[in-house]
Amino acid sequence: MTVLTEKLSMTQFSWQKHLELIAALLSGILIAAAWLIGRDENSTLTVALYIVAFLIGGFAKAKEGIEETINNRQLNVEMLMIFAAVGSAIIGYWTEGAILIFIFAVSGALETYTLNKSHREISSLMELQPEEAWLIHEDGTEIKVPTSSLPVGSLLLVKPGERIPVDGLITYGRSTIDMSAINGESIPVSKGVGDELFAGTVNLNGVLHIQMTKPSSETLFQKIITLVQSAQSEKSPSQQFIEKFEGTYVKAVIIAVLVMMVLPHYLLGWDWTTTLYRAIVLLVVASPCALVASIMPATLATISQAAKHGILFKGGVHLEHLATIQAIAFDKTGTLTNGKPIVTDFLVRDDANPGETLALLAGIEAHSNHPLAAAIVMYAKDEGILVKPTGHLEDVPGYGVRAFSADSEWLVGNPRFVGQKEAEYFKNGFAFQLIEDGKTVIFLKDKKGILAAVALQDTLRDEAVQTIRQLKRANIQTMMLTGDNEKTAAAIASAAGLDTFVAECTPETKVDRLKHVLTTKRTVGMVGDGVNDAPALATATSGIAMGEGTDVALETADIVLMKNDLSRLPYAIKLSRKMQRIVKQNVIFSIAIIIILVISNFMQVVDLPLGVIGHEGSTILVILNGLRMLNPIK
Repeated sequence: MTVLTEKLSMTQFSWQKHLELIAALLSGILIAAAWLIGRDENSTLTVALYIVAFLIGGFAKAKEGIEETINNRQLNVEMLMIFAAVGSAIIGYWTEGAILIFIFAVSGALETYTLNKSHREISSLMELQPEEAWLIHEDGTEIKVPTSSLPVGSLLLVKPGERIPVDGLITYGRSTIDMSAINGESIPVSKGVGDELFAGTVNLNGVLHIQMTKPSSETLFQKIITLVQSAQSEKSPSQQFIEKFEGTYVKAVIIAVLVMMVLPHYLLGWDWTTTLYRAIVLLVVASPCALVASIMPATLATISQAAKHGILFKGGVHLEHLATIQAIAFDKTGTLTNGKPIVTDFLVRDDANPGETLALLAGIEAHSNHPLAAAIVMYAKDEGILVKPTGHLEDVPGYGVRAFSADSEWLVGNPRFVGQKEAEYFKNGFAFQLIEDGKTVIFLKDKKGILAAVALQDTLRDEAVQTIRQLKRANIQTMMLTGDNEKTAAAIASAAGLDTFVAECTPETKVDRLKHVLTTKRTVGMVGDGVNDAPALATATSGIAMGEGTDVALETADIVLMKNDLSRLPYAIKLSRKMQRIVKQNVIFSIAIIIILVISNFMQVVDLPLGVIGHEGSTILVILNGLRMLNPIK
């Protein structure tokens, strides 16, 4: 009985979704019947059928137009269509008025359908977050409960093939996770104990226990849905202008129609029937329906397409800004570079064994959680060295560390710590040449002198050079704003192919630099990690965060690259520029059609049915043209 009820409910919902189109088609059937019955003259039955067709076909648009007119206190295009249809009936053109209502109803139904199509990507996302989860009790039993009822800290079971129900950390198990719902990447990633998981992603092959870290209402997945929904409701400056222009334009059309109802009779000698008929046609063809529909469908489709590729726009205004971007500034660490230093060179004193020396250095650094220390330990492990913590450590802030054992002492740190002169002469000055190349060099000193030197460098992202090259081809100036030293910054800027760079920047310096660039460039972007770059992201015309799914990135930037992949930036720019081209095409086309139809009407070339087809056809065409943005671009 329950299944039958659900099926009936779903059927009812499907009918309601297409009710506008059904009403339009029923109106068309009634119009055809009225025309067949009253081909010779309009009988009472014919007029009655036309009136019913008017009511059924025009109800939805009439209701929408009247409600908007009352709420906004100004006329709109729907009211123009109502006036035109009623005016046609008053002067005896029942068939033409009914056809106007029919085509207007059909175009309205198609407009609703096509606009809904741009929301499908986001609507389908909402279905990906599970509403239930397997809760593991303290006694080890499992029970399925609503995710909304789960408190933070709950221990959950996720079976192979199931979607992750909440954001959390893996406490048991290992599996491959399909992250495409979050970052748009189709290649699964391996996750184990301690790794973070996000709601909406898919556990492909392993049994996992996860500990819930956020309420279901605050998951990253839910924030993405909310963000894109709010972006779709936020109107771009162009859309806001069109909507403001609509009210003024509608008033101008009504005044023109009133004038045309009188002047041609006296100035051109038209009879009253022709004069009124041409005024009604003017009311139809001069309506700005196509112009009003030129922007929003394209904007919604672009936001949906971008979200599908892991690019989140916080509104149409940011699409417009990105389309006209003239310069982009990049943070270095974690943006142009991977943010994780690696060992590039390891130098050892001539009388020392490289393997033993590396084991000693890694054993000392194993005590520290500093990124440079972690890189040295990782390098030793990659070289097959068994790393064991060595001695006791004494941290010397700003210099390095001092390590002790029963009969030995070592210094690990910068040249000032181990001795400037000794460091300069070590390996005939080769270590200092590495510093000149922009690398960070750490020295190891024992009682005999400098024992070893290790050079580390934060490496460029694989896609950074190609991204900068693509931006330059798009005539966008590129620059780097970094807190790193001059030599390191110069090396990275040169390797990436940037136009310019500014080193040793504080957050305030980055803001000042962006403000200076904005004096010569109308629109400037800033790409950063969304944390220490927040002031610069807010100052730029377009703040772009390297997201990796972080909450901070979602909150601080105008645009978020959900996966730390710079190659998506040129794609986002291509999307926004293509949208701008489509919007321009729509605006020019819709204005041209209005001008042609108005002139044709004044010359008595176009009649009401043809005027209706031209007007409503152009509206449908601009909507469909905008929906081309749903297709991926190359």
